[in-house]
Amino acid sequence: MKFFVDTANLDDIRELAATGLLDGVTTNPSLIKKAGGDFLETIAEICRIVDGPVSAETVATDHETMLAEGHKLAGIAENVTIKVPLTMDGLKTCKVLTGEGTKVNVTLCFSANQALLAAKAGASFISPFVGRHDDVSQDGMAMVEDIRTIYDNYDFETEILVASVRHPLHVLEAALMGADVVTVPPEVIRKLVNHPLTDKGLDAFLKDWADTGQSIL
Repeated sequence: MKFFVDTANLDDIRELAATGLLDGVTTNPSLIKKAGGDFLETIAEICRIVDGPVSAETVATDHETMLAEGHKLAGIAENVTIKVPLTMDGLKTCKVLTGEGTKVNVTLCFSANQALLAAKAGASFISPFVGRHDDVSQDGMAMVEDIRTIYDNYDFETEILVASVRHPLHVLEAALMGADVVTVPPEVIRKLVNHPLTDKGLDAFLKDWADTGQSIL
């Protein structure tokens, strides 16, 4: 499973990229606002840090303007993926952009039926929002499982990019279901590393090493 980080914070992206864990980055207008930088410059810098797909989201709601925004964003760097909403205009824009050879991430997916439409429109990625589903007492991961089944039934090439991830359990469940990608906030990626038994074991090893009085360097 590929790991994308869901942020526009350049410091977090640089830190995580240095670990070799990152396969890509996703952003959205809310993350751009939180980071506080210029949108186009931020996307360009992220593309310089990360070799994999970098999702940059259009903000228009009509097809013609959305397509124009997509063309401009795609011109920033070769690894820009255009993010469009799961609306009829978004699907129309997806069809045009993918036909031109541009990767498209169809976002704000909340049903397997919507994911089916995105695959039919040629989406490179579909982004089901599992956390927001959970917020309204629906099972977001069950949606992902349904999408996986449908895509496998028809050999769709669209990659399932699990989004709106809130905790490590979402990551585990996505991996068990065979999701292609998970996009995760930086703090959740860091939580994946943590385990109390790892900490306990390391403390014991360090104590025993200190007792030897030796030094490697």
